[in-house]
Amino acid sequence: MHDVNPVRRTPVVTYALIAANVLVFLYMPGLSGSVAGDSSLAQTCHLHAFLEHWAAVPRELVDHQFPQLVPTGEVRGASCQLGPPDYTKSPALSVLTAMFLHGGWLHLLGNMLFLLIFGNNIEDRMGHVRFAVFYVVCGYAASYGFALVNSDSTDPLIGASGAIAGVLGAYLVLYPKARVWVLVPFLVFLPLRLPAWLVLGFWFGLQAVYSSGEGVSGAGTVAYTAHVVGFLAGMLLAWPLKPGTPAPPEPRGLLFGRRARPRHTW
Repeated sequence: MHDVNPVRRTPVVTYALIAANVLVFLYMPGLSGSVAGDSSLAQTCHLHAFLEHWAAVPRELVDHQFPQLVPTGEVRGASCQLGPPDYTKSPALSVLTAMFLHGGWLHLLGNMLFLLIFGNNIEDRMGHVRFAVFYVVCGYAASYGFALVNSDSTDPLIGASGAIAGVLGAYLVLYPKARVWVLVPFLVFLPLRLPAWLVLGFWFGLQAVYSSGEGVSGAGTVAYTAHVVGFLAGMLLAWPLKPGTPAPPEPRGLLFGRRARPRHTW
């Protein structure tokens, strides 16, 4: 829901990243107009062509093998028409563009929620320029890490999850004792204020388990390995900043005996 960890400066890069992700999503064909992601065949074909051009593909990243036929965006009978690509694709650049593509409203909003809650503090600690570089580096590490493990895959890899996982890893290193408000499902959703090390450690543990294919039936549709690699990259890059990081102030609140003053809500 939010963290209790004030910042000293306006997180302009975090806000800019959120705005860019939303704007790109609204531009993507066939997705922004439907919460469920449903679309007509023409929209689906257009989307496939769009993703083939701008998404990262593991086999292209590792082996630089490109398909001779790609979706053209046109409909042919009951399927999408294929044809030779009329563009030259750069695998390295596709990693950057893929960071701003999402597969649906839930995918987008979930990522932006995590970026909003945790990104502002990491930007505050690193500074605007270093945070922007850090974000991109974590995204690249996550994408190439996933590609190395799935080098034969031709499925498009999209989303900001890998870069944002790096932000979570950095937050765990720099602010392990910060308090995070979460909704825990137990008959009803209970609001609990938990330490960041517990929340983010639990999240990372789930990603590690899911990346092995355990505990989730649809693991093939989510790049859990990218989350794991991005998280570890964020921890590693943030580690030099750990000495001297001040502990966040402990708020007093009405709930559970203390006056909580959330600074960052969604």
